[in-house]
Amino acid sequence: MCRMFAGQDPERYELETRRMRLNGQSTSIRLEKSFWHILDEIAGNEDLTSPAFVSKLHSEVLELHGEPKNFTSLLRCACLVYLESGSPVRDAPIAAE
Repeated sequence: MCRMFAGQDPERYELETRRMRLNGQSTSIRLEKSFWHILDEIAGNEDLTSPAFVSKLHSEVLELHGEPKNFTSLLRCACLVYLESGSPVRDAPIAAE
């Protein structure tokens, strides 16, 4: 059973850092490429760029709960919520930088 997880392409869990603005503040967010792939898809489904989607999500979280303790964890969990909702992630290859 573990071979399914252990045998995945290491590029899937390679970290990627993206610079963006959240509420006017310049910041860097570092996530695994697989999570960026899902966030890119969610953003596209909302007709937003990924930075615009992440910024909008951050604003809504601030409004509902205040500053999140770990925003990157929130982003990963948002990806899980998206997948658990039955929204398929397109099988596009993860682009190499």
